[in-house]
Amino acid sequence: MSPLLPLAGITRQGLELSELRTRAKEAAHRKEVASVKSARLSQAHPQRLAKSPSELVRSKVSGTSSTRKDSSPVKALESIINVPRLMSTPHTAEQISALWTTYHASRTGGTGRGFICASVPIKLYDKMLTTGKQYPMFVIPVSREGSSAVLPEDRESAAAHEFYFLQWDFHAPPLLPSATGPDPFSRAPPTSNASALPQTATVLFTPLQEYKLRQSFATPYLILTFYPDFAKTHGIVLLRGEITPSAATAAVIPGKDTSTTRFLLSQIDAQLLAMGVQKFYLWGDESADSSEKGDRRAEKLLRQFHEHPEEFNWADLLEHARLT
Repeated sequence: MSPLLPLAGITRQGLELSELRTRAKEAAHRKEVASVKSARLSQAHPQRLAKSPSELVRSKVSGTSSTRKDSSPVKALESIINVPRLMSTPHTAEQISALWTTYHASRTGGTGRGFICASVPIKLYDKMLTTGKQYPMFVIPVSREGSSAVLPEDRESAAAHEFYFLQWDFHAPPLLPSATGPDPFSRAPPTSNASALPQTATVLFTPLQEYKLRQSFATPYLILTFYPDFAKTHGIVLLRGEITPSAATAAVIPGKDTSTTRFLLSQIDAQLLAMGVQKFYLWGDESADSSEKGDRRAEKLLRQFHEHPEEFNWADLLEHARLT
């Protein structure tokens, strides 16, 4: 784990929000250029089929295709759950959400460790998607009990905080789900079908200290992936969070005994970071009268971080995170 970052420690190390945003934008640009080059190379030199047509047909029926046909780096939902089977028999949104939760609870030897999951109503996902595109970066604090931190105003905080750098990425929409599954012989999805669904999105969390040191080479501790495959048919978006295992124990995850497996984040911290996305990217919901004040504070902090970094106050961020 990265060292704890008391609030005063950040200011002493000279963290400039404008510099942080510039580095993140440069890293995102390099990633985008690399993705475009990779897509062009794959089009110029298409890979040969590694499976026979009969094997591909079986893959189509079972819904276990593990790669998308476009340039998106996101693993297809069909590689996680059997989408065609869900579409071939009536399932409600609640039933799909329950199956999604049960599936992840059965991972890593039945412990569920290393994963978090949820289902998000499409209305809320659209709000987060819009806000995430406008403000794709932020910092989420996670409290660390047992030590104290000194705020810039010389007031002591009850706990130190570790800050995680959050960054949104947006990818091509998936195909509309069907009972027959995707066509295994199609090299690219039809744009008319793909555009009918919202974009797929990922949110990467990296310790701020590590991101400052390694930038685009920093290891994300948690990756949230939003799957909008059922957005049109059931009105939900499936959320999957994958916690990165430590390098020493990554190889034992597929096995049954995961008692010695170590992850870079605890389940609780991963949940807190996922909740942080909701706190800061779902403001502006007119129906949430009871949280209107909190929404305004979240909006203000997010705007200041991007538009007026000189006004951004770390103490306000900690206070809002504590109250919500």
